[in-house]
Amino acid sequence: MDFPAPVGPPPAAEDLMMPHSETLKYCILGISVALLLLALGILAWQIFRCCTHTHSTHTQRDALNNDLEYSDEKPGTSGISSGTPCTRVKDLDTEVQRLSRCLAQVLPSPSGSSQIEEDMEEQTTIKKVDGTLRFSVYYDQLQSRLVVTILQVEGLQEHSQKLHPFVKISLMWASSHGVELKSCISEEDRRIEPVMWTVLQDWRTRIVKGSCNPLYGDQFSCFLQEDKKLHHINLRMEVRDFDKFSRHTVLGEVKVPLGQLNISYPLELQEDLQIPQKDLVGEVLLSLKILPTSQRLEVGLLKIRAVPPEICSDNALYARITVQCNQCKLRYQKTSAIAHCLVTVFNEVFMFSLPEFPLEQCKISVSVYETHMTRKSTKHLVGQLTVEKDKSSEDKHWSLMMHSVRQPIAKWHGLLM
Repeated sequence: MDFPAPVGPPPAAEDLMMPHSETLKYCILGISVALLLLALGILAWQIFRCCTHTHSTHTQRDALNNDLEYSDEKPGTSGISSGTPCTRVKDLDTEVQRLSRCLAQVLPSPSGSSQIEEDMEEQTTIKKVDGTLRFSVYYDQLQSRLVVTILQVEGLQEHSQKLHPFVKISLMWASSHGVELKSCISEEDRRIEPVMWTVLQDWRTRIVKGSCNPLYGDQFSCFLQEDKKLHHINLRMEVRDFDKFSRHTVLGEVKVPLGQLNISYPLELQEDLQIPQKDLVGEVLLSLKILPTSQRLEVGLLKIRAVPPEICSDNALYARITVQCNQCKLRYQKTSAIAHCLVTVFNEVFMFSLPEFPLEQCKISVSVYETHMTRKSTKHLVGQLTVEKDKSSEDKHWSLMMHSVRQPIAKWHGLLM
């Protein structure tokens, strides 16, 4: 009879020890201690940076509070009263919401920035005008041909950057029915003569880069029809600083009534540059309606009255409407192209969603362009008008609209160039 083998005693603790050498064990222990010290060092550095940042923040706040207290206690100078603080703290959340609403109005147009640049024909002007323009005018009576030569611009003052001047020449013809336009001129533009002008020809000289005394010698000519008498024609020459985004700055202009000159032979003149003045080139019948509940503004373009340069032509007109509310520019809208005649009828209404209401500031800009219906060509700016509302003043048309809520109010406006 077989008996099971007796079970021996359990192995000793010495037999269960790791089969590694003592040197390897001490190396692993040293690496662990080094990693622990590195982690403690990083933790101490982060605590030090946090304490330093908190201390500097408290120091700046204390300095700002001291400045505010000092400004409140300091007696007012230069007409500033000491009773009210000069610093206002805005609610950050409210400002972020306003900016997000404004951004939402711009985001729907992926090419909005490039499209907005197209309307940069609204040139900026400078108040101080320096320089003279030397030019030559000649009218050939046998061929009924007018020749204009731009010779040189002298004495331009360089401002913040180098100038790249060029000269834009416009041949303006005064229509006979312009005396009826007094009612469409706003109070701000009473200095403009109530005469409707038509641009017969437009020219541009070459651009001379980096010169305050550019020399041109560019010559332009055109044939005048028999009904276009010289005593009804003005020569308008604008010196502009070229900008690659078409935001050309008008440095000054020269207007010459050709009927007052003897130009049966080449006549060379040198005239001082004057402050640019806008000319009346037409009328626009504009309709406005405010809807305060839905925070919307209706802008209707009804009619445009402007004399076409040629009676039988394929010229067409279209308008682009831009609304800017409380420093937020909304996405523009434009009309369809209609054949250009003496009175061009559109009867189109556009709706703009206002980001905020009530409105502290609002500016409605209408830019009228001329193009061709049968062939592709570059657009030509005919004129512009604005209806503006500010904190201190507002346009008469805007006042009439606000007094007749939810009712369209139509009014004629002068189209200026």
